[in-house]
This record gives sequence, C-alpha cells and structure tokens, in this order.
Amino acid sequence: MLESKIPSGSVENKWTDYKGHCKLVNPANKRKLEVIVVGTGLAGASAAASLGELGYRVKAFCFQDSPRRAHSIAAQGGINAAKNYQNDGDSTFRLFYDTVKGGDYRSREANVHRLAEVSANIIDQCVAQGVPFAREYGGLLANRSFGGVQVKRTFYAAGQTGQQLLIGAYQALERQVALGSVKQYTRHEMLDVVVIDGKARGIIARNLITGELERFFGHAVVLASGGYGNVFYLSTNAMGSNATAAWKAHLKGAFFGNPCFTQIHPTCIPVSGDHQSKLTLMSESLRNDGRIWVPKKKDETRKANDIPEEDRDYYLERRYPAFGNLVPRDVASRAAKERCDAGYGVGTTKQAVYLDFKYNLINKYGRAEANKHGIENPDEETLIRLGKEVVKEEYGNLFEMYEKITGENPYEVPMRIYPAVHYTMGGLWVDYELMTTVKGLYALGEANFSDHGANRLGASALMQGLADGYYVIPYTIGNYLADEIATKPIPTTHEAFEAAEKTVNDRINTLMNIKGNQPVESFHKRLGKIMWEKCGMARNEKGLAEAITEIQQLRKEFWSDVRIPGDIKEMNPELDKAGRVADFMELAELMCKDALDRKESCGGHFREESQTEEGEAKRDDANFSYVSAWEFKGESNWDLHKEPLTFEVVKLTQRSYK
Repeated sequence: MLESKIPSGSVENKWTDYKGHCKLVNPANKRKLEVIVVGTGLAGASAAASLGELGYRVKAFCFQDSPRRAHSIAAQGGINAAKNYQNDGDSTFRLFYDTVKGGDYRSREANVHRLAEVSANIIDQCVAQGVPFAREYGGLLANRSFGGVQVKRTFYAAGQTGQQLLIGAYQALERQVALGSVKQYTRHEMLDVVVIDGKARGIIARNLITGELERFFGHAVVLASGGYGNVFYLSTNAMGSNATAAWKAHLKGAFFGNPCFTQIHPTCIPVSGDHQSKLTLMSESLRNDGRIWVPKKKDETRKANDIPEEDRDYYLERRYPAFGNLVPRDVASRAAKERCDAGYGVGTTKQAVYLDFKYNLINKYGRAEANKHGIENPDEETLIRLGKEVVKEEYGNLFEMYEKITGENPYEVPMRIYPAVHYTMGGLWVDYELMTTVKGLYALGEANFSDHGANRLGASALMQGLADGYYVIPYTIGNYLADEIATKPIPTTHEAFEAAEKTVNDRINTLMNIKGNQPVESFHKRLGKIMWEKCGMARNEKGLAEAITEIQQLRKEFWSDVRIPGDIKEMNPELDKAGRVADFMELAELMCKDALDRKESCGGHFREESQTEEGEAKRDDANFSYVSAWEFKGESNWDLHKEPLTFEVVKLTQRSYK
C-alpha cells in the first residue's frame, strides 16, 4: 500500500503545519550524520549546499568534470514565481491552479501548492546570490509570459536563466566544499544503491577516470539525477543525461511513477538528418513575442517572407483564441504535428512550422521605441530597426544560437520549429517528504514524479528543482534522520556493500565480454526510433504492443552483439554509454507498458483511441485518476500500484484553452 504522507488540513496550511510538527536534528547531532547526494544540477547542488550549511556531512557526486556542467545549465526561458510584480492578477493560488490544470489533473494538490508557496522565496534567494535577473526600468525584476498561463510570472536572465541559476547554486555548493561540510566527487557515476535492513545506506560508484568501483556510506541517499528523455535518443537533453541512478534505485525497490508521462517541447530546431545526436531547444519564451503559423495552402513553395498575411494560418490563435500562442506545451506540440501531418508543414522535410517575430518587432517593440524617441509616423524599416534592439536585449543569445545552427537570421526570416522530446514528468515515486518506497532514499527535481502531473508548464522545472533542494528536503530529511542519530557509520566492508559491488562488477564484465559487432550508438538510435514512432507524440494500443516486443528483441540483440572497445580499468566512455543504454532499454519497456495500461489521454500522454471530436486529449477520470507506481519484480515483470488522486480544491474539468 502506498503511503503518500500528505498532512491533514486545508491545502494552504499543510506545509506550514508539517514544518511546525516535523522532527528536528540539533546542530551538534547533524555533524554525526552523513548524507549522499547524487547529481549536482539545480536540485542536487541546492540540496547539497543547504544540507551542508545545516551541518550534515555531505558527499556530492556527479559524472561530469564539474557540477557546472549539469544539464540545468541549458534551461533558457525562466523560472516561475507568484510575486505578482506585474499586478496582473497572479497569486500563490493562481500558480497552484495553473500548475494542476496544466498537468491535466494528474498531480498531487498538496505537492503543487507547496511548490507555489515557496516559489517566491526562491527568487529572493537567487537575487541574494547575485543571479542577474532582468529588471524593469524602475528596478523591479522583469517578468515574461510562458505557456499555459494568462499572467506574467516568469523571471529570466536573457535566454540563459538555467546557467545563471546553476552558477548561484554552484557558488553555494562550493562554499560548503571549501568549509569542509561537503565532499565533492566529480567523474563518479552511481551504479547501485546499497540497502541494509530496508534502508538506503550507501552507493556503489564507478570512478570514470580509473574505472575503479568505490563504496560510500550514507545515513540517507538523495537522488537528484535528472530525467530520462534520452531514452528517445534525439532529445533536447545533454548527451550525457541518463536514467541509470534512478533505474538502479528502481531495481532495488523504489517504485517508478508515471513513466509514460514524457513532454514534447513545441519550440525546437527541426531534425536535419540522420547524422544528429541531439536536438536544440529554442526557449518557450519566444512564443511570448513570436506568432506561430503555417501556409494556408498545402505544399507551399513560396519563401516565408513572400507569403502574404491572408495566406497564413495562425493556427494556435485560430483554435485557442483565449491563450493563442501561449497554450501549454502538449497542446502546442500536438497542434504542430496535426498541421504537418495534414500537409501544411514547411522546410525541406515539411516537418516544421514558422515562428515569426516580425509582427511584434514592428508593432509591440518598434512602435513603443518610436514613441519613446518622439518619432512620428515611422516607416517599417525604422520600426524594425528599433524593435531589433529591444529583442536583442531580451532574446539576443537565442537568436544568435539559431543563426549559428541553421545559417538563417531570425530577425529577417521566421524561425522554423518542430516539437521534440524535452522533459520527463514521470520518475521515481515519492511521498510528500520526497522519500521513495525505500526508506532513507529520496528523489528530487526531475528524478521524481511529484509536481507536474501529465504535462509540465514552462519555467516550472527550475522552480521545482530549487524548491526541492533549498526548501523541502532540509525539513523532510531531518524528519527521517532524527531517528538515525544513534546509527553509527556502517563500514563499507559490510556484506551488503560487497554484494552490491559484485553485482555491478559482474554486469560490467558481462558487457565487456560480449565482443560483438555493433557499436552502442547504433542500438541507442534504434531504440529511440521505436520510442519516438510508437510511444512519442501519439500512442495507440497496437503500436505500444509492437514496441514492447521490438524493445525486448533489441535488448536480446544488444546483450549478444554489442561491441565495447577498450578496457574496464581505464577511462572508457563507450563502456559508460553501454551501461546507460542497457538501462534505457529496460526503462523503455516499462514506459510502453505504462502507456498501454493508461487507456486515456492526458497531458503529454495522447492515446489516439481517447480524444474529443476536435482532436483534444480526453481524460477518463473515473478509471485513471491515479498515479501509476510500478514495482520491479524481475525482467519484463512489474506490478502496478495505484495512488488515488483526490482534488479537494481544484475542480476536475476537461481542460480548455479556448
């Protein structure tokens, strides 16, 4: 039976009451307790820094050569917070409501409200760290619009918000490293969790430089290792991003929540050929100032700038007049796919739509700047020139990145965009305290399933990662560790450490001894093709059943014919990749199984058999208003546990953005 540990009382008081009644560890006792943090992105770095500052002895691990290389650095558009600087109607409740609705009513109310509550504190924390958020002329922090909401609540630092926030968290982390509260292990990859008497007590990590396996004890283990979008091969994730840490925890008893809930981002540079190894994100913030359209005529051959207004279909504005270009990501992605599938796509592949800035360059920014300069009746050329300067300040690095990749100047011609795999709402199942079903094992940020339901609203990933690390885990882990004060550090010679290391070592040796003919990359590409075509933007029963069979066959082929050059006791990126791809194959099967079981459409999970007459996602609240929590029972074998979702504040309705 799943125990979510949601506090009683009204939703707006749950977190306050929890903090007022949870157990505490006094500062002297904190020095006796060791905590392992795996991952040093926003969630991991903020957690390690916060726990170190509280006095715990922290060991922080990342597989990169520096915490600053965590994938959080790639986030572009912003971070949400309910500060209502714009005075346009935002509030903690509005952020809570938008997030539950945006997730298509498949998230826990209690967790989401807590997230909305602490959001404002995050901004203050980051400003104090020196994060250079954009500011209005009066000195207040600036806000921009993001999908799924009708207020401006997204704080940003040009198009590099993730980078600036990560530097802030990194500084906090490195301060604790210098003080000796945190010990940092770079180029170390966690390959197993050590569980003793039902509690997480350490990890086995591989030193990626020497190839040696190393054992580490902790009174508790915190996983902040990101999501699993690279199961699709092509995604907006860094190429090193993987699911191994979370998957090893799953194999040791941590349930996996909602694995089929993956997000397709609507604003990415389209695929250009089979040579690509990843895709590039264009921030969703660009939808704030751009208009998305396709030609009204099929197989249009004219260049974008030669197509007059009357021949353009601004399909999001046409279909969703209330939200227009700012509908949630899942809605925008499916709408783009529908237009392209119907023959209205653009570019050489016809798998793209236009994102055009000329209208707002002229009318929103250009005219405002002309008025400021006292220019009466300016011509179009002047308006564009003035508008460009404003847009450069807000989005300049994004425009430069697009031009470098495509060779096209987005100030002059519309961007071409198409949906791509971006974020995973699923992850390790956690309770209100962010603890998995293994005692003492926690999951933070994108590694858990908790806050976003079936679709994440833009600019909420950074918010959740920092909320979990700075404001949630310091309280909830103390509630657990208060009972562990008398537990002495367990020697890593303990039989559980011996057994875990042997399991890891045996698997590595098995991989190296296959000595087949095919490189790891070829298997990853084939897996990604199966997943994108049959468990991607749209899923159906026939395709998912086929995908499961194909993945099982691919996995057998992998374990009999993969080729890994080099040796174990050395730096061997191909061996690292092989282990991660092997884990992806197991996870991919579970994703398809979960998608097959959930016979409804909700958020990013679109079952073709369950849609409205207008082609929108059609939920089945009577039968599927629950979190899917899968328990591993053996190869290709899982048991499904269900956590019922109850909605006491937000009324269950069919989502509408019209």
